[in-house]
Parts: sequence; C-alpha cells; structure tokens
Amino acid sequence: MRYFCGMRALIQRVSSASVTIEGQIHASIGGGLLILLGIETADTEKDVDWLVKKITGMRIFSDDEGKMNLSVLDTGGDIIIVSQFTLYADAQKGNRPSFIRAARPDTAIPLYEMMIAKTTATLGKPVGTGQFGADMQVALVNDGPVTIWLDTKEGK
Repeated sequence: MRYFCGMRALIQRVSSASVTIEGQIHASIGGGLLILLGIETADTEKDVDWLVKKITGMRIFSDDEGKMNLSVLDTGGDIIIVSQFTLYADAQKGNRPSFIRAARPDTAIPLYEMMIAKTTATLGKPVGTGQFGADMQVALVNDGPVTIWLDTKEGK
C-alpha cells in the first residue's frame, strides 16, 4: 500500500515578497502571504478547495492588540503562490533526494492553475505567481517570522 501525503503548502507571512525569472520581476507584493505549493500525484480539486479555504481564513495576522487574530482576507493582504516540487523531496536514502512523489506537469499544472484561480476568486483580487518549471529566485521578508506547514491529507 502506497502512502500519499497530500497537497503541501508552506505558508509564510511576509512584509514583502517577490519572484524573479530571467532577471525580471514576475510578481511582487507588500504585506501578505508567500505560499510554496507542492502537488502530489494523487491530489485533486478537493485538495485545492481545502487549501484555499484554510489559507485565506487562517488567522495569522496581528489585530490591534498584537494577537494573531486576523486572516489575509481581514487585512486585505496580497498572496504569491509558487509551485515547488521539492516539497516532496525524499532524502531518507543517500545524499541525493528523490522527487518521485511529486506530480508530473500534466497533473500538477492544472491543479496549480486551479489553486491560483480559486485563491484569486476568494481573495477578490489577482494573486502573484511563479512560473511552473522555471528557474526562479524567490525573495521574502518573513514577518514574525511566521511559517506554517499544511498538508491536505493529514488535515493540518
């Protein structure tokens, strides 16, 4: 029996973030979230729906009393979503990680695009993106720092 982890998202609360491709800034935001997204072979639209709801509703921004009590929707923050297959690195054996569990482009690209579209619809404004398969330079100023790991199959 094969164990599937689910779609993975590494969420970072940022005061700024950008994605540069071939020397050109592809996306840039001020305050909000940088999401590194890993897609596995067994992931579906259900995984996307769960992540979008969880990410946009997660209360990780400070309220007037300094408590993490506001979501990105509450603050009007921005989001960048970057596809990152290396979130599925398996480094248990040897020194060279295996990425066999990461979805191939024919599966991953439609789910990545779905994640972008559904997050845009929920946020009510466009989200920034990386470019699937491109060599990207991702810069960020992690605010807090706040970094949260989500996995759709584990429900956390």
